[in-house]
Amino acid sequence: MADEPPHPEPAVRCAVAASVTDEPPGLPARLAADPDPSVRSFLAMNEHLPTELLALLAADSEASVRSSVIQRRRGVPDEVRRMLLTDTDPGIRSGSVRAFAPPADLLPGLLADPATRAAAVAHAVPTAELAADPDSDVREAIAAHPDLPPGLRDLPAGDQDFFVRNTIAARPDTPPALRERVVATLEPDSPVAEWMLSFSTHTCPPAAPAPPHLSRQQAEALLARAGL
Repeated sequence: MADEPPHPEPAVRCAVAASVTDEPPGLPARLAADPDPSVRSFLAMNEHLPTELLALLAADSEASVRSSVIQRRRGVPDEVRRMLLTDTDPGIRSGSVRAFAPPADLLPGLLADPATRAAAVAHAVPTAELAADPDSDVREAIAAHPDLPPGLRDLPAGDQDFFVRNTIAARPDTPPALRERVVATLEPDSPVAEWMLSFSTHTCPPAAPAPPHLSRQQAEALLARAGL
């Protein structure tokens, strides 16, 4: 019933919040005001949640609740994404940039924000300025950028940071000669670097052979053999 008191156990309320629909009417709204932030966090990931309640949780006083909205990733309306991308908490802003493609008007501010700069690089045009950024995380993001132009590749390839150079060496579009030169510099200087290097591959698989050109008769024969 709508006027029943909430269950005294937060774990039970969390289970309800995770999948509740608006039945009985008003229950999701009451759960959005639950005093236990874990209940509100579970509610934030409920796929049945209406936009107005999702926006309410994206403005929740607890960062853990707002973080749960980010974890939805899909189905988050633009207005809610904007709230999270401009959140007062740097961790929320950083997580939001990694989860959502930011709108163009917010990108300059995200690139200027130390908390979001590295994550925002993936959505920006690679530049020499970013490739020479004082923050090695930003330079590593440039080295991994899907649209890194060949003319900028030499900067991260000669970077002082092991992880930046390793990222260039692992790119499938790095020319073999450049890859060999970079790999020769990859001497791990710490246990963490050595551990990371164990997961890297600096050899690209050969390109898949082009499929054979079939005549119409050959194609029809293959389809007939396959029962199609």
